Amino acid sequence: MGERNPGSLICVHCQKTWHTHKSLEMPARLSGRSRPLSNAEISTRKKTFAEVQTERLDQAERTVLIKCPSKLNEKKLLQYLSSHGNVTSHFFFENRGISALIEFSEKSSIASLQDAVGIPGASEHHVVPFKSRLFTFTLKNPVSQHVEETPLHLFPQCHIPVKDLIQKLCLADSISSQMYILLNEYQLTEENIKLRFLACSLVRDFACAYFPDSTVKPFGSSVNTFGQLGSDVDMFLDFHGTGKHATKMQKGPFDMEYQMKRLPSERLATQRILSVIGDCLDNFGPGCVNVQKILNARCPLVKFSHQPTGFHCDLSVSNSIAIRSSELLYIYGCLDSRVRALVFTIRCWARVHGLTNSAPGTWITNFSLTMMVMFFLQRRSPPIIPTLDQLKELADEKDKHVIGGYDCSFVSDLRKIKPTKNTETLDVLLSEFFEYFGHFDFRKNSINLRKGKEVNKPESSPLYIWNPFEQDLNISKNVNQPQLEKFVAMARESAWILQKEDKTQQMIDKEPWGLAALLIPFGKSNSRKTKNRMKGIGSETIKSLLDSLKLNNANSQQKAVGK
Repeated sequence: MGERNPGSLICVHCQKTWHTHKSLEMPARLSGRSRPLSNAEISTRKKTFAEVQTERLDQAERTVLIKCPSKLNEKKLLQYLSSHGNVTSHFFFENRGISALIEFSEKSSIASLQDAVGIPGASEHHVVPFKSRLFTFTLKNPVSQHVEETPLHLFPQCHIPVKDLIQKLCLADSISSQMYILLNEYQLTEENIKLRFLACSLVRDFACAYFPDSTVKPFGSSVNTFGQLGSDVDMFLDFHGTGKHATKMQKGPFDMEYQMKRLPSERLATQRILSVIGDCLDNFGPGCVNVQKILNARCPLVKFSHQPTGFHCDLSVSNSIAIRSSELLYIYGCLDSRVRALVFTIRCWARVHGLTNSAPGTWITNFSLTMMVMFFLQRRSPPIIPTLDQLKELADEKDKHVIGGYDCSFVSDLRKIKPTKNTETLDVLLSEFFEYFGHFDFRKNSINLRKGKEVNKPESSPLYIWNPFEQDLNISKNVNQPQLEKFVAMARESAWILQKEDKTQQMIDKEPWGLAALLIPFGKSNSRKTKNRMKGIGSETIKSLLDSLKLNNANSQQKAVGK
């Protein structure tokens, strides 16, 4: 496999080349292509969410993971593996040593390889016999074997540090190009996605011992086109295939059904299933460590580290609404190249300034930030992406989904969605995003992606973002007032920087400019420059924060009087 083109606009999730308007195309040196794709070419590459997941899961079941010796002859390894079947693709990566992901064209090749592999000796520790798809290869006579001096190409499984990213961004010729560079450095690679689906498939091998018709699938950022290198893998145990047997065996004089354990609630069943799978992974799963069973959470789950792939994993049981959310974001991410570029930029900006955190807390989550970007894009004139209600109008019978009383219907075929006529460039959208939310009336209005409109808040939470499907839930309920005010202040300062900076002079002075300037924590860059910034925005930001504090105090006094 060749090295990834850092400027290509290929979606590794659906394997389609991103469609951009002619006026929005990246510079030739970044785009990797000389002409825009025709509408026919674009349409043939738009795969549905379900089609992509099915293909990926099938790939994973034909894949093995091999821990390799430090000095390896790649050609000889592939020759040996090819004796068991055709190798469709492979790549090497570093994770506690060198590992290789090997994809065969047939599942039978894995059985052939397993039959040729020995069980580790039990001289020091007793091993649990389990024929997994994780192997360790060693050289029989490493001294006598001649190893060609051809270093392996290792595919990175995490993104570059921000300081290195800033250096790359300074070499671009526009803010739009900078945002595409950030996207391509941070987004999941083809190799990383394969590794994520393999992790799910390896967990499925254990789950099938108890539940033969079950599957384990990734959801969330691993599949919604907004995943970032280094992020956790959310996976769920799916039993929907079991229900297909319900209508079978109905012919003849008898009705037949399985005898099954009956429990008083779905939640209890979920807890017991996860408890058993968690114990199984903890006791017998190769490379599964730090297993934690969090069964009393709102959504029970098992957390663990999967050492062979290097991922931190969260395993839950079928969450149909979460899957629908993943598919909705997948559709938005596939509609226009600017959507993902803007989301990745805002997320990176938020992390640099301490607005988000990987640990739970009172700060804005990446999911909430993504929803804010989607809402902003719905509010453009003309809109860049449709509202959820508009997607529902395009749905046909197979797209109808009602889950737990909630209407989760929307179109799945991307070809039915008309492309936007909006031609705004990414640099305009970035500046306008900061302007929009820097002056958004959070005290009064909430964010509703189903309607694509600002609506009155149904409750007094500082930030209210409607769950797209469970409309009685606020996905940003955790965010407190100080964190929201910090977000507003940072948005206003970022808008001011983009409006006031002199790109040409900054390039002459070799100072970070554009997006690069926004990814340096405010106050840590040139002190003179910081003072000038603060002069421009200080009075307005401080006045806004004081007004907000006055409003909070007034509300508190009114509540006290009411008591």
